[in-house]
Order: sequence, then C-alpha cells, then structure tokens
Amino acid sequence: MNFLLRIVITAVVAYGLSAVLKGVYISDFVTALVFSLVLAVLNALLKPILIILTLPITIFTFGLFLFIINAIIVLVAANFIRGIQIESFGWGLLFSLLLSILTSILYRDARRREGEE
Repeated sequence: MNFLLRIVITAVVAYGLSAVLKGVYISDFVTALVFSLVLAVLNALLKPILIILTLPITIFTFGLFLFIINAIIVLVAANFIRGIQIESFGWGLLFSLLLSILTSILYRDARRREGEE
C-alpha cells in the first residue's frame, strides 16, 4: 500500500479519536498529518530498539508489553508536536490501542480494494 495513503489513514483515525477521547487533543487535521508522519518515523527507528531492549519482559508477558511500547511511542510523538496533548499514560495507552486496531482494519480494507482493481 502507498506510504502516503497509510499516513493519511492514520491521520484521519487519530483526528477522529481525538474527537471521541476526552484525554486526547489534536488541534487540526494538519497537525494529525504531522503526527502520523512522526509516528511512522518513530515506529521505523525507535520501536525496533525498544523491542530489543525490552525483549525479556515482552517474552515474560507473552507480548503484551508491546502495547506499552506502542503507547510510549505515541507519547514521544505527541511531545514533538505542538497542537497535540495527551493527558496521561492511560489515555496514551487507550489512544494507541484504538489507533492500532482501527488503522489495521482500514489498511486491510484498502489492500482488498487494491486487489479488486
């Protein structure tokens, strides 16, 4: 799937979630696009390092610690960008879980549509 399409899908979902979750604030859609881009870069660069560093606890928790890593990456991305505010780690965890689930569903649907063409 096209990288730009994935960024836009993530931005749409993030912006929508900010309207629903009271502990997450994204000022406008352009900010959501920048957030999605920063999130993609952090997932490519920082996430593999965090996974390696936390491998023992990830194995011990049967992979559930990966949700914590996702929340940390979301919070780090939010700290880089003005116009995004996540009130607490709990809101960051919920936001990252919902963002992961919803974007996975939309990516899958977009890939199916590409296959039909």
